[in-house]
Amino acid sequence: MQPLMEASPVAAEILDALPTATDPFALSLNENPFPPLPAVRSALIRSIDVANRYPEFLPERLRRLIAGHIGVCEEQVVLGAGASGVVMQVLHAVTRPGDRIVFSEPTFDGYPIFAEMARLTAVTVPLDERGHHDLEAMAEAAADASVVVLCRPHNPTGTVEPVAAVQRFLRRVPEDTVVVLDEAYIEFVAPGLRIDGPDLVRQFPNVIVLRTFSKAYGLAGLRIGYGFASPELATVLWKMQLPFGMGITSLVAVSASYDAEDQLRQRILRITDERDYLRRRLRAMGVYTTDGHANFVYLPPRGRPWREVFDDTGLKARHYPDGAARITVGSRASTKAVLAAMATRLAEQIAS
Repeated sequence: MQPLMEASPVAAEILDALPTATDPFALSLNENPFPPLPAVRSALIRSIDVANRYPEFLPERLRRLIAGHIGVCEEQVVLGAGASGVVMQVLHAVTRPGDRIVFSEPTFDGYPIFAEMARLTAVTVPLDERGHHDLEAMAEAAADASVVVLCRPHNPTGTVEPVAAVQRFLRRVPEDTVVVLDEAYIEFVAPGLRIDGPDLVRQFPNVIVLRTFSKAYGLAGLRIGYGFASPELATVLWKMQLPFGMGITSLVAVSASYDAEDQLRQRILRITDERDYLRRRLRAMGVYTTDGHANFVYLPPRGRPWREVFDDTGLKARHYPDGAARITVGSRASTKAVLAAMATRLAEQIAS
């Protein structure tokens, strides 16, 4: 066995700069607060030993694995570098520069960027005062759009539109407009509130359901996303599949994650329980949050920007220009830090 080489100063600096897997103050990116499950970690370590080899030219095995797990035919699945990669494949496949894309405002930070990258005209529809989509206005805007995006749960508010309302919306969207149903956080949603994705794409061949392994599965650093659609739409999108585009770690990480789903469900339950606890405690303090169903809590704008609550605490939340904030659900230590910052602000308000 060769002796381990001491890292150069540059390499050591880069290694030292890696994020901490369990940082209780990292609450801005909606990451999973837990490191990879033990079985997933073991599989990843084993896969590193063959990093000198290319992955599949096209990710057929990963496609087949995911399709079998969610209950669709493999030709209905497309893959990308995170859900973001799948979105860009959609836009490259079904739009031309100058076409219109519709999404809510505010939304996931990526969508305005994707629209700009694809040289599309973004049409934004404001959320209502409770943080829900205005589906009527979105359907009207979709009449002459190439793509419309519906996030469920929505980012950043965490709200979930009723299944019946989504189906009514889809019936109003033109058949030649592609609907991206972004379900990046679907694993955090109670089963009774979920849409039957495979059935939905059978009913609406212009819909692609988008999912990721970055959130509930805790694999954000590996960039594994997928979508599923009708065979006709997925065939068009598969033509944009990048050769050698999914790393060799992707297949083993997904396979090991599926094998460890009982453990995964326990982690998800811990996160959703912590989310509900944080919302209850904030509500008891008189702080309103939207009815969130993801792994974060959204604080609508209220007087002074929420940034002023967290800036000097070390907590890293996501802040918005209108003063709103989105706080990722972390550990109980994270929750205590958020509540302590909030209590300090409320005490200052009383004193003043």
